[in-house]
Amino acid sequence: LPLNSGNKEITWMMLEAGAETDVVNSVGRTAAQMAAFVGQHDCVTVINNFFPRERLDYYTKTQGLDKEPKLPVKLAGPLHKIITTTNMHPVKIVLLVKENPLLAEVEALQKCYRVLDLICEKCMKQRDMNEVLAMKMHYISCIFQKCITFLKEREDKLDGFIKSLLKGREKDGFPIYQEKLIRESIRKFPYCEATLLQQLVRSIAPVEL
Repeated sequence: LPLNSGNKEITWMMLEAGAETDVVNSVGRTAAQMAAFVGQHDCVTVINNFFPRERLDYYTKTQGLDKEPKLPVKLAGPLHKIITTTNMHPVKIVLLVKENPLLAEVEALQKCYRVLDLICEKCMKQRDMNEVLAMKMHYISCIFQKCITFLKEREDKLDGFIKSLLKGREKDGFPIYQEKLIRESIRKFPYCEATLLQQLVRSIAPVEL
């Protein structure tokens, strides 16, 4: 995946056409590392957030002894849209769930978050480990699980979740629920040895709510 003057649309098109993100150049750097080195941070974001649709479609097919696929075909498109979003704000993710009636149901979200957990595991166990993508999948899975809680227990459902995320505490308007949700998702990341997790914990732990 060569550099392309920082054009993120071209980067996305090349990725969709099958460009490999883990190939290194003559000095041992990947495209994302080179883009970061020359300050093309939009391209870095596109590369790090790219997830081929085929890798998700794998879960829409029956595997092994399973009687049915882990992910219904109708959910693949909506889930892929969320997986590839570069805006990781929890409210944005909940709004993407809310806008799609196929996704905004308990059973659908249960299937989706289980698939995300499987992808997270794959990202950590494959030869070319991708901690960033693994953490992203885990984070979205945690938000989906919280969506399920609100759909089951609250009369105002996902609207109630969004209100909770946006509500600021009285003394300074700080969105305490949002902060706790993000911290909880990091704490629940199942791969303690991950460098990214350790970096996040080191930078967040000393900061009081």
